[in-house]
Amino acid sequence: MSSSLGLESGAVRVVPYDPSWPGLYTAEAARVAHVLSQYNVSLVLEHTGSTSVPGLAAKPIVDILAGRLPDEPREAIIEALEAAGYTYRGEQGIPGRDFFRCGNPRQYHLHLTQVGSTFWLDHLSFRDYLRSHPDVAARYAALKLDLASLHPRDREAYIEGKTEFVHSVLVTARERQ
Repeated sequence: MSSSLGLESGAVRVVPYDPSWPGLYTAEAARVAHVLSQYNVSLVLEHTGSTSVPGLAAKPIVDILAGRLPDEPREAIIEALEAAGYTYRGEQGIPGRDFFRCGNPRQYHLHLTQVGSTFWLDHLSFRDYLRSHPDVAARYAALKLDLASLHPRDREAYIEGKTEFVHSVLVTARERQ
């Protein structure tokens, strides 16, 4: 686990972009893929969330989007991810998405969903749009920094404060596809 990552439970903290984040994702994805192979299951892994957008301020937690193909057994994947050190947290209010976290304090979040699902497509579209529109990414960073200073111990208020912005970016991204 990396010392540049980690966020204690209940805290909201946004930090400047760290150029080590893509490498940390790559190393963790390789580690997870190795464990999955020992269970004879596989996933399509993608680096998503703010740490996947160069230059974007983020919470110091790497988000991994894990796509399963329809024929991959969900229960076996959950078991393999737990064997890789991830704590399974259920759907957490998002049907069709299984949520996992790893590290203490939290360093990695993994979102398991089916490849091609709305959840899968939205996360990739949002990431790709921010990567190709640095001005929008900068506005998103400013919003997140403001929300983190307003709600340093209220994760739900922080998330709610981002919802309208995220939705507007997704609408624009879908229109341009």
